[in-house]
Amino acid sequence: MEKFTTLTSIAVPLDRANVDTDAIIPKQFLKSIKRSGFGPNLFDEWRYLDHGEVGMDNSKRPLNTEFVLNQPQYQGAQILLARENFGCGSSREHAPWALEDYGFKAIIAPSFADIFYNNCFKNGILPIVQDNNVMDELFAVNGEITINLEAQSITTGDKNYAFEVDAERKKRLLHGLDDIGLTLQYTDEIKAFETEYFKTYSWL
Repeated sequence: MEKFTTLTSIAVPLDRANVDTDAIIPKQFLKSIKRSGFGPNLFDEWRYLDHGEVGMDNSKRPLNTEFVLNQPQYQGAQILLARENFGCGSSREHAPWALEDYGFKAIIAPSFADIFYNNCFKNGILPIVQDNNVMDELFAVNGEITINLEAQSITTGDKNYAFEVDAERKKRLLHGLDDIGLTLQYTDEIKAFETEYFKTYSWL
C-alpha cells in the first residue's frame, strides 16, 4: 500500500447523496477478487450510456459526457467530493478497490457508511468527514485542494480546514501499512515464536 502524506489535486465534485456501493461498482463486476482492474468500471452506470459487462472494451463504449467523471477538467483528479452517506448499501470491498484503481486517494463527504469508511483505510484511501457548510465551500473551489495528513488539514487558496482521523489509522496510512504490512513488521518475532513452538511441540 502506498504511503499517504500530502496530496495536492483538483477534486471531482460528485454532488449526490446516498451513493451506494452498487453505483460505485455494479454487481456484475464483482466476479474477480483481484484488487486491480476495476477502475474503468467505476460508476459504470453513470459513466457510460450502455449497459456494462465484464470483458467489454470500455474504450469503445459511448460515454455520458454530462457525468462529472467524463468532463475534461477533472481528468487525473485524485480527490473526490461527495454528499451525505457515501458508500452505503452492500459491504463489497470492491468499491474502494475501484476508487483506488481509478486513481482516487481521498474522499471528502459529510458522512460515510460505516463499513465502506473502514474499508477505505484498509485500501489506502483517506475518507475525510466535513460538515455541509465546508462541503459547500469545497464544491465551489475552482482549483487545487491540498490534504496534509500529518497536519490533518485541507487547504485551498487562503482557507484551511481541520479534520479528525483515528491516530492508529493515520499512522498506518502515513507508513503505507495495510493489514498484511502491519503483520509483516513482526516477521522476526513470528519466526522466533514458530521455531520455539515447534521445538516444544515437535510431535505435532
